Amino acid sequence: MKPVGIRQIGRHGALATVNHDEAAREDFIASMYFAVQADVFPGNRLAYDRRVRPEFERGHGRAPEDRHEIRRAMAGEPLFQWWSGLRRTTQEMKQATGEELVHRQIGKINEEVARINRTGIGTLRLDPDLPLPGYASKVDFHGQPGGYYAERCAEDTTPAAIYDPGVFVLTKGFMGPYCEAAGASAISFLRERFPDFEPKTILDIGCSVGHSTVPYSITYPESRIDAIDLSAPMLRYGYARANSLGHPIHFSQQNAEATDFPSGSFDLVVSHIVLHETSRRALRNIFAESLRLLAPGGVMLHVEQRQNEGLEAFEQFYYDWDTLNNHEPFWGTLHDTDLAELAADVGFATTDIFQKMVPNVVSADLLRSQIDDGQDFKRTSTWLAFGAEKRS
Repeated sequence: MKPVGIRQIGRHGALATVNHDEAAREDFIASMYFAVQADVFPGNRLAYDRRVRPEFERGHGRAPEDRHEIRRAMAGEPLFQWWSGLRRTTQEMKQATGEELVHRQIGKINEEVARINRTGIGTLRLDPDLPLPGYASKVDFHGQPGGYYAERCAEDTTPAAIYDPGVFVLTKGFMGPYCEAAGASAISFLRERFPDFEPKTILDIGCSVGHSTVPYSITYPESRIDAIDLSAPMLRYGYARANSLGHPIHFSQQNAEATDFPSGSFDLVVSHIVLHETSRRALRNIFAESLRLLAPGGVMLHVEQRQNEGLEAFEQFYYDWDTLNNHEPFWGTLHDTDLAELAADVGFATTDIFQKMVPNVVSADLLRSQIDDGQDFKRTSTWLAFGAEKRS
């Protein structure tokens, strides 16, 4: 497998600097993660087929019915324990490395972000009184201490400064140099499905540091682009990142369940890998708010990992690992949810709802040329594009 080093990450003014030892450590973590997934994980399927499933069938007189039964049966399998421990350890190593290199220079990063933002294009609007819903404030997503919301000093960007390069490290660059894959893939899908659609107003919900937001500014340079998130550190950093890259994006701290934008404000409402980090009730509210915010003729589009429907039980068991082991408590719930039914329930016409698996346009060729197997890489080579039109 050809290495993709951390030094190949797309540069911008807010990005932490990485010394030789830190770069070597991050390259090792990325390579270890890929080895764990591509070389170790496939053995779990063999263990299941040859040992775990036959033993289950002898004891129950039938095969396991769903991922939950498979998980309980696999829990005692040494190979699964080994793989799971290695995968969790790799995630913790990534977080620890990110914490160390950012803490070494967080004062400088915060100062540079503040400097960029004082003279920035676009706007930044924060709301220190915005209440954080429990699904956000009580979860350290991906094992990042304090989650994405904790502020350790005034004008802090620590969670964002850790998260930004961390995505590149753990995906070994397959999300693109600027981690733009989800946004770029969404735009590619939009242009294929709606060739005449040219949105003049765009809202990115749950934007974090703007990885997926910037591609819309590149593709639709004449459009007004708003981006919202619950996290002040993410927004400060994301605004500086967009500014240093020359994109006039309007960032504001808001809850996507109930924004302060007027009804009919946007031609396009999008999100990228966000829905699995919200509760079921929040998901319904986000769909309803998206409908309210769309102008007639507008489009709602959410890019996510694929749903469980259509996957055999063992694949569902594998995908569900994040729910219990990677601080993603809403992961499994989302992937069991009938999104079309939920969208119709809030008012979208059934005939205007769509969903399709679409290619990761940034890394598809790279994945095909370098990856022979490994379930995790199949997951990063495609996205679920789910959404709906608002006719009137």
